[in-house]
Amino acid sequence: METGEARLAVADTLAALNAALRRDAGPGLWFKETSARNLRSRDFLAPRGALRTLFPGGQVPGAAVEAVQALRGAAVPPVRSCQQGVAGLAVQLHRTAVFRHVLASADTYARPPPPAAAVSPRVVLHCAALQRRRPAPLGLAQLRAVLLTDHLAAVLRACGANVRLVPAAPEDSVRELLGQLGVDWPWAPEAPSPPEAVAAWKRALSQCPHATAREPGPGADGTLFVVRLRSFLEQRGLQGYDPSLDVLRVTEEELRALAEVERAAQRSLAEAPGSACTVLHVVSGEEELQQQKADLLWRMLEPGALSAAQKHLVCGPVKATSASLPEGASQYYQLRQRQLHKASVMKYGDLAHDESWTEVSRVLTSAAIRFEMLSTAHRSQITLDLADGGISTKGTRSGAFVMYNCARLATLFQMYQQAVEQGTYPALPPPPELDFSCLREEGEWLLLFNHILPFPELLQQAAQLPISSSGIRITANTEAVCRFLVQLSMDFSSYYNRVHILGEPLPHLFPPMLARLQLLSVVRNVLHSALATLHLPPLNQV
Repeated sequence: METGEARLAVADTLAALNAALRRDAGPGLWFKETSARNLRSRDFLAPRGALRTLFPGGQVPGAAVEAVQALRGAAVPPVRSCQQGVAGLAVQLHRTAVFRHVLASADTYARPPPPAAAVSPRVVLHCAALQRRRPAPLGLAQLRAVLLTDHLAAVLRACGANVRLVPAAPEDSVRELLGQLGVDWPWAPEAPSPPEAVAAWKRALSQCPHATAREPGPGADGTLFVVRLRSFLEQRGLQGYDPSLDVLRVTEEELRALAEVERAAQRSLAEAPGSACTVLHVVSGEEELQQQKADLLWRMLEPGALSAAQKHLVCGPVKATSASLPEGASQYYQLRQRQLHKASVMKYGDLAHDESWTEVSRVLTSAAIRFEMLSTAHRSQITLDLADGGISTKGTRSGAFVMYNCARLATLFQMYQQAVEQGTYPALPPPPELDFSCLREEGEWLLLFNHILPFPELLQQAAQLPISSSGIRITANTEAVCRFLVQLSMDFSSYYNRVHILGEPLPHLFPPMLARLQLLSVVRNVLHSALATLHLPPLNQV
């Protein structure tokens, strides 16, 4: 992409198409095609049913069609044709020009658009699973919450947000497990929980009309105060909380946990005075009620902007199909590792016993688990197939399949580079010297139009948190990146199996080969960028 040339964007194109067709056309009139079948004839469509609401009989005036045909804009791809048919008003882009525009930069479409706000959003992600599990081992529902928090933090940071993670996890067996899964988590607190805050809150509770001090002694169970939450809820008129909330037994640990969350939010705000900070509690369904109680306790103790900026993101349960669930996350990891190793031995033979396979095995296991936990919308139940045939290196929707195709791309470029060094092929020239009119295969347009072009906006959408919504629960598109990677891998695999990239070293075959290599180099950058939000390193071999 030349200096000063804008990045093409799907959202801007849809908005421009709406405006060009009719100024009063509301959003949602046009949509982007994604299926291979429809993309053979069109790229965007205004359905006939929607056109009938704007024009008599759904017949678009010639002037409006001409306006769409002549559409121009900094972030809008050039239109080749605009025709009305049985399905509606169909637009096809000038594909060679789009290839040239997009593939001119190897990394522009592998990152999200620059943040619109001058001040970066500030978010504290609180994963209750790492606070309330002790001394019990980490369960599968809790592992799901941890992996989701880790991924959400990576996506938010990629989009320019300032993110702090709490609580600091203890140095125990969980640290080893999360390390194997590539989780990027703070392992030691920056400083101990401030006793001043805890002491001040104890004094506040001793005078609070909603709290009763508990005398120490046998049966006290560490409880310092019993707080009546229902009366506080009714007094404040707060909405969105579980109607069964009644009392909270406040312990020293509960107060210290709150102090750690508050300290993280205060430090975030101190870095950018005048900004706002959202505190997002990521919880499993079994922890939701207790976290709502802690939320209300903080609002009671610190009735200010910080405690009022709390939101809850709830993860659905994790179940199994044909077998009982492992006792904990560690057993689940070991099970998947054994199953993948067995599948790898069947596919690759003795290579799977090589020392270099240890890291490959770790990455494949991590990918398998992350995709199982994150490919489903966070509020929905996950059902794991734990039988021996429940996971393999062949399934097209698995993390192992994505990593396998990542390795195929790496191998392709290694083979090409070796051939260049041997003088068999020419080196890849700068994009302006490539002939992108050679890219006529259906799979080539699928890779660019469905994956490269929309990827920056997909990351941006995955980082959007509806913090201004009413109530305390929010939803996020935490499954978007995994689903994107699966579909990208399927489309790449289909294309790679059908088209021979590195052909005979004949001069007349070099232009299409080089154009395809440039396309796949951008695919590789997008793939690596998406994997980075899952903390999965790209594989160079399988």
